[in-house]
Amino acid sequence: MELKEIIKSIDGSVDPRFESFDFQVKGISCDSRQVKEGFIFVAIEGSRLSGSAFIGEALKNGAQAVVTQAAVREAGGRPKSEKALFITVNDARLALARLAAAFYGNPSSKVKVIGITGTNGKTTVSYLIEAILREAGLAPAVIGTVNYRFKGKVLASRNTTPGPVELQSMLADMSLQGVQYAILEVSSHSLHQYRTEAVDFHSAIFTNLTQDHLDYHGTLENYFEAKARLFKGLSPHAFAVINNDDEYARRVKDFCKADIVTFGMRRESDVTAQNIAMDPAYAEFLLAAKDKEVRLRTSLIGHHNVYNILASVAWAVKEGIKIETICSAIEKFTCVPGRLERIKSRKDFWVFVDYAHTEDALRNVIMSLRRIGKKRIITVFGCGGERDKTKRPKMGQAAVELSDRVIITDDNPRSEDPHAIIEDIKSGIRKDNYSVVRDRLEAIKSALALAEPGDIVLIAGKGHEDYQVYKDKTIHFDDREAVKECLQSMS
Repeated sequence: MELKEIIKSIDGSVDPRFESFDFQVKGISCDSRQVKEGFIFVAIEGSRLSGSAFIGEALKNGAQAVVTQAAVREAGGRPKSEKALFITVNDARLALARLAAAFYGNPSSKVKVIGITGTNGKTTVSYLIEAILREAGLAPAVIGTVNYRFKGKVLASRNTTPGPVELQSMLADMSLQGVQYAILEVSSHSLHQYRTEAVDFHSAIFTNLTQDHLDYHGTLENYFEAKARLFKGLSPHAFAVINNDDEYARRVKDFCKADIVTFGMRRESDVTAQNIAMDPAYAEFLLAAKDKEVRLRTSLIGHHNVYNILASVAWAVKEGIKIETICSAIEKFTCVPGRLERIKSRKDFWVFVDYAHTEDALRNVIMSLRRIGKKRIITVFGCGGERDKTKRPKMGQAAVELSDRVIITDDNPRSEDPHAIIEDIKSGIRKDNYSVVRDRLEAIKSALALAEPGDIVLIAGKGHEDYQVYKDKTIHFDDREAVKECLQSMS
């Protein structure tokens, strides 16, 4: 695609040489190290690094056009070059998203993109919708926290939502390979950074909103406003699926121009669940959707998973998939990696691994286990470093309040002092039913050793992750593997 054509997608001020300056654009990047001959380099102004500092490197690597923000140009923060065209924009992140979409031929107009956002439940809902679409004989793809997968390919997930260039490239590849639906977990960071700005969403799902990522957004209102961008950007031809029981639902519905379908259990909604029964192996409830009532049985336990199921059902019903197909897919579905995943053993107690890393998620999981457990709940958890510090004491209080025994341990301390993180957790605790075992493997061993017949052991925080991040190293560590190893040594 020629430069003159591609830059029609953005609003910017272009060098006077533009009329006589053109070339075939071979790629776009905001990473100067990835720039090659014929690329457009977009200088992103980040919180830690300024893209303008890397313009020189990008030019050396072959950039023939450079996009910078107005403030950078006014400050004189760019080198001169006769070989490259400079384009000045108000927001480089926004420009990057639009340029990427234009370069890859606006692939979201060819693949139906489903955006899922909310504090909790995004991953589970994405897996459920994927299962429903497959049951219906359709071709889905998933881009999310666990991995990126489509047409038999499984790619490692570096971010829940990829950057705009990678995202548009993947959507284009999916379109070429016959993918019909792309199910996209949309994080608040990605919305704030305009990663999905140029995606034409077919539909969007709002699961819930509770405190998280305040280290990045500053306030809960800012966090909500980031999430809200997904729904404010929906076209009238799209549709939105909204958790009617969430306190933010009304605000989302007020500004959303798309068709709306609701789900919930406490307020009147389009899709609901009643008469819920659970044990450690399954949940069963009466599903009411589209003037039909069906008794549904699922391997996903916990009331939070009932909400996740309702979200997926509401989306599928609105999309026109038969209720029989929807229920068949859900009943066949077994589990989501690291989401209240039961670890099988010959012991007479139950062990679950879950990704819960917010106060609300931890409360939901423990309360769900409390409803199905007959005896004690023993919880192992920690809090990640370089993340929202204000949730640490709240998670500590939730754990000791709802569990019979708690073991606090490390969970990706990153560059922070692990001891300081644990002290933050302890500051919210008002009971003495806890202990601290810094080494995560030893903490899991201790919890399993404490378990008696009928107890439930919950290992929370890391879920599907298979690593532990410290200041100076990253090691392999998988809670599920650790549990199995410890159980085997106890045999």
